[in-house]
Amino acid sequence: MTKKPLLLFVAVAAIVAAIYVLETRKQKEAADVPVAYSLEIAPQGVDAKRIAEKKMKYERAKEFISPEGYVNTEPFRLSDVIGKKVILIDFWTYSCINCQRTLPYLTAWDAKYGPEGLLIIGVHAPEFGFEKVYDNVAAAVKKAGIRYPVILDNAHANMRLYDTLYWPTKYLIDIDGFIVDKHVGEGGYGQTEQVIRRLLEERRRVLHIQEATPSGSLVKPHGAEDVDFGSIGTPEIYLGAETTRGNFGSPEGLEQGRAVRYVLPEAFTPNQVYLGGEWFNDADHLRLQSATGKLVLIYNAKSVNLVAGAPGAGARLLVKIDGRYIGQSYSCEDVGEGGMIKVSGQDIYHIVCGQGYGRHKLEIEVDGPGLSVYAFTFG
Repeated sequence: MTKKPLLLFVAVAAIVAAIYVLETRKQKEAADVPVAYSLEIAPQGVDAKRIAEKKMKYERAKEFISPEGYVNTEPFRLSDVIGKKVILIDFWTYSCINCQRTLPYLTAWDAKYGPEGLLIIGVHAPEFGFEKVYDNVAAAVKKAGIRYPVILDNAHANMRLYDTLYWPTKYLIDIDGFIVDKHVGEGGYGQTEQVIRRLLEERRRVLHIQEATPSGSLVKPHGAEDVDFGSIGTPEIYLGAETTRGNFGSPEGLEQGRAVRYVLPEAFTPNQVYLGGEWFNDADHLRLQSATGKLVLIYNAKSVNLVAGAPGAGARLLVKIDGRYIGQSYSCEDVGEGGMIKVSGQDIYHIVCGQGYGRHKLEIEVDGPGLSVYAFTFG
């Protein structure tokens, strides 16, 4: 019997897939990273011995390279705030479920520690083409309640500059401009917050700030989702002809630039997506050509999210779990009465929110041509 090794493999794959990884196609981008300088800033109240000791331990922050846009701020340079603030840089993209699950902590830290001298800067490095559109990013920032500055890194120049391969990744920069902490992925919130407090205390000493606002207990944001990655048995599934990782079960296959008519089989293999209807195969998504269509997936997780979008009046999705239209026990905020989801703008839609981890059969009935589906993610 090979069940245990197989389950271990799937669990490890789920943990690895819990972070969006930059694929080889993104590493082949034509634009080279310009030579950037480390920020050799002389902050107020600088102490030569302190700086010398830090140089032995830490790398200096680097100035941002040509952001393609700014949200919640006018254009600025990182060097404008080093020596004045403790800085948290968050590399993220708005359709990434792992990034979305970190946002309640980031917005809570911004509210609590912003008045004490913390500046959070979101660097939005897109996964999909629609995430390069300024209005889409601005709408996502507003929806998430983000008040701190966000810069657009559409060409991933700053992501490469900071040698960042995963979403989300957070860097903490101290009052002297040194990168003193890095965290990849979700979790570790208490540890990160303790580092923020330590750096803010150092800032007060360096800048001779006498009064300190009591920090109190660590933040526990309302609605923050805890995920047991070891219990997720289905990896992230990409639905483009180029982006697919092999989790596509329809025997007709994928062929970029071609419309394919898919027929659902009688039996389904777990962790494989199956289609019904006519779908156009694009590089990073599938687009429904027929008036109606269907997606079927046997998954093992607690929650399911779908990165999708539709033009004009949008598309209607009816969701079934284990043969029944989704009810209250599986319903998310994006699901309306009778298991109906209205998809319009290109976003991540929360379509299944179960009470516990387990294997289920997901069926999505689509009404409305033009629906584009990019990826399934799980929690």
